[in-house]
Amino acid sequence: MTQEMKKFGFRIRTRGGSVVDNLTIQGRDQEEAERKLRQVYHHCVVLETRLQEVVASDASDFEGVISLIADEGRRGEG
Repeated sequence: MTQEMKKFGFRIRTRGGSVVDNLTIQGRDQEEAERKLRQVYHHCVVLETRLQEVVASDASDFEGVISLIADEGRRGEG
């Protein structure tokens, strides 16, 4: 059984002192997402973490993509 991936938003301070906002990382939980974050930004300080809201009608899902293609085809016929 696969566990659903969630998107977490981060605001961090890098090792050099720069603030980076709107980093989005997927993970099964916050701990996994933060681990992935620290693989890229070594020694960063997490200033804020938020769970990104998942939109059900996201065009990245397969059915959404098919609907977009079908709608586009209908517009071109007229």
